[in-house]
Amino acid sequence: MAPYRRALRTAGEGAAAVVVATIVAAVGLFAFARVQWPAFNSSNVTQAVTTVLQVGALVVLACSVVLLRRRRWTLFARVLSWAGLSGLVTVTLGMPLAATKLYLHGISVDQEFRTEYLTRLTDSPALRDMTYADLPPFYPAGWFWVGGRFASLLGLDGWEAFKPWSIVSLAVAAVVGLVLWTALVRVDLAVLVATATTAVVLAYGSPEPYGAFVALLIAPALVMAWGALSRPVRPSGGSPKDAPGGGAVVGTGLFLGLAATFYSLYLGIAAFTVTVMAVVAAVLARRTAGTWRAAVPVLVRLGVIAGIAVVVALLVWAPFVLEVLRGGSTAGSGTATHYLPETGARLPLPMFHGSLIGLLCLLGTVWLVGRATSSRRAQALGLGVVSVYLWYLASMALTALGNTLLAFRLEVILLVLLAAAGTFAFVDFTRWIVLATSENQRVRWSLIAVGALGALAFTQNIPQVLANEITVAYTDTDGNGERADQRPPGAGAYYAELDETITAALGRPRDEIVVLTADTTFLAYYPYLGFQALTSHYANPLADFEGRAAAIEDWASVETTDELLAAWDESPWRGPDAIVFRQGAEGYTLRLAEDVYPNDPNVRRYSVTYPKSLFDDPRFTVSEIGPFVVVTRTG
Repeated sequence: MAPYRRALRTAGEGAAAVVVATIVAAVGLFAFARVQWPAFNSSNVTQAVTTVLQVGALVVLACSVVLLRRRRWTLFARVLSWAGLSGLVTVTLGMPLAATKLYLHGISVDQEFRTEYLTRLTDSPALRDMTYADLPPFYPAGWFWVGGRFASLLGLDGWEAFKPWSIVSLAVAAVVGLVLWTALVRVDLAVLVATATTAVVLAYGSPEPYGAFVALLIAPALVMAWGALSRPVRPSGGSPKDAPGGGAVVGTGLFLGLAATFYSLYLGIAAFTVTVMAVVAAVLARRTAGTWRAAVPVLVRLGVIAGIAVVVALLVWAPFVLEVLRGGSTAGSGTATHYLPETGARLPLPMFHGSLIGLLCLLGTVWLVGRATSSRRAQALGLGVVSVYLWYLASMALTALGNTLLAFRLEVILLVLLAAAGTFAFVDFTRWIVLATSENQRVRWSLIAVGALGALAFTQNIPQVLANEITVAYTDTDGNGERADQRPPGAGAYYAELDETITAALGRPRDEIVVLTADTTFLAYYPYLGFQALTSHYANPLADFEGRAAAIEDWASVETTDELLAAWDESPWRGPDAIVFRQGAEGYTLRLAEDVYPNDPNVRRYSVTYPKSLFDDPRFTVSEIGPFVVVTRTG
């Protein structure tokens, strides 16, 4: 029962850490919002304040390490570590974005469909597709569903909740990762490795917050998984004291289930790595026992892990799976993996970059190789690194068949694993150097100073790494029709008037109205249903993106209003109740997109023009609003 008591204790600590992180993030964001800060892209003031606050957070973490190392006030020290780590997340992201209501990368490109998803699940907790009517969601809804409840609790619109929810959730993930590390390694070492991996995720993974949440947990989860699958036996025949036992099996299954509800790609790499671990563990068990029967317990534990993961995953995947089983077709639709940027066409080798992260990854690589036979942590992290590289190679090979595995998005996972290894390496190398110098205290403090200054140098540079994403948050037009840099807003300034026009004309709730528009940012700010998604890469495979695009083109070629309405009524999908066009020289236009993979860029834009005469009919109401034309079907 000891492993399970240990697991329950870890769960209790995790719950307490979540409360602390939530309070710290909430207080920090509230405080930032009380001051009128200048825009990050036009002033160095916010960078200066961010650096001061980062130093404060790192000092708090350092104090917690000292107390934990000396085993003094350990409970207070643990709370201090949770507060320091969540504070580091809050100030690093919250302060540079303090003068804007938008999150990193604003409302542009990928952030648009993410905001649309959060807006949908803020409007209603029902599991519905982010865009299309009458379809279950395809993209995992976990992070967005909880974020929707967060927004509803605070009375915020989905788009306005995106920034605070992203920061709060990452602060929570950081401390949960710390608690997991605490259960696996010495507690002061856990603070160091959690701080390092958190800084790496903030720098390279935070623009995708739901993915960053999983990335913050994956390193300790893989160490836990290796403990669950590979259990070395002492010469006396007993299990080592640190064997995690059944608690690790359950924990690994829960982590994979969480990944499945948050981000499918990270589920894929995590599940693949766990499978690789199981194969290696089975081979080692067979070699030790001399019979393949010794591999059976490994396979049983792998099966239990998979079963737990599936049960958790079904919390969000069940509606989609049931729809497919009922006959919903995904053939010829869904092109999410049709993307191959340059970074996905070569293997990432960060350990050879001339930077602080490159140096840390180099240390980690040396440590992984040197400790591969003596450290179970090195084995777990090393198998994770090997799995990432195997995924890259498989993704590149798959391009020959017209697809990819989106390996480029796994670079942050690789950096996290190598950064964790690099932290362990620095601690080990420091200890060896100190021993080699007869425990010279000046050498010890010199190495500690180098490590602390390196951490500060990397951390204070994170806003510069994210400079482009922060700038977009200030230059995009938000849901209030304003730009945070105080410059004239874009077309989004007219969205509120579009919304008033549509709701006034149709008199129904927004989530019962289907809007056909190429300006899909409008759907990210208001929870209308859409007739067509931004691109096929973000579209639900059940929606038949190509068929809808063809229908939109066909409707533009009809000659009479009766033919248009008949085509809408006879289509296999719910027809539009309103259309938001752009004004064109020859009529009303919609700018659509099609997949042109394997080209890079992988999207081609084209325009469809509708003659104005089609809507010169009492069954339609036409309103011109700025650059837009709103057509509503009223009869």
